[in-house]
Amino acid sequence: MAFKILGISGSLRSASSNTALLRACATIAPANIEFSIYDGLDKLPYFSPELDTAQSSAPLTVADLRQHVQAADAVIFSTPEYAFGIPGVLKNALDWLVSSGDFTHKPTAVISASPLATGGEKAHASLVQTLTVMTADIREEYKLIIPVVRTKINAEGTLTDAVLEKTLLTLITELATSKNASEDQY
Repeated sequence: MAFKILGISGSLRSASSNTALLRACATIAPANIEFSIYDGLDKLPYFSPELDTAQSSAPLTVADLRQHVQAADAVIFSTPEYAFGIPGVLKNALDWLVSSGDFTHKPTAVISASPLATGGEKAHASLVQTLTVMTADIREEYKLIIPVVRTKINAEGTLTDAVLEKTLLTLITELATSKNASEDQY
């Protein structure tokens, strides 16, 4: 059975470097890894706990997001930084997932990529903090900050940096091998 990794980009831009990085991950993933990318962030309603109670089920788009996360053995987030934080659409999605428990001990990688030399480090820290509160399994080897990303991936979304390609492949394989170790701990 294939190990399932779900990629979630924090960007809605069609030419997003962060989405391109996830597509690159899907391309370089070993054959025993099924890599899919969630593309429904822009369809989620604004978070409201009143829309998700015992008396009313979550909106269909939220249920779809939760189903994607539940079906995944691991998740990789790749996000830009907006105003020193994560994009609002990504935070909204995470808010819908907080109470579901879907990230409890789930191996989760966090990538931030930016055209700036900082690599989106503040968004990275913010996303790690939120996912940690959600009890995701985020180990040091699952964290990656990519500065000056446009020098490492071309306009077509192809990786042009061999070191980055190797780093992403290592991250993917670390996630795939960690699931069993994660299950043994709990």
